[in-house]
Amino acid sequence: MSKGGYSAVQIAGMVITVVSAQAAIRSFFDHDARQLWGALDWIPGGWGGQLAALVVLTLAGMVLAGWAHDRAKAKS
Repeated sequence: MSKGGYSAVQIAGMVITVVSAQAAIRSFFDHDARQLWGALDWIPGGWGGQLAALVVLTLAGMVLAGWAHDRAKAKS
């Protein structure tokens, strides 16, 4: 993959991190709100299950962005 491709993956990871972290924080203040436009309504466990999924998504986005950053740095 080229350096530009790694930059695109890094941007995608950062977007995933920001969106899921914001939804996780907002869910603390409004337990009944549909997070991420209802995309997580299928997850069992109610509020706790959805919060756990958002935390996992946040961590996955951070790992993806960090991995792509390291690969792009090694390319240059």
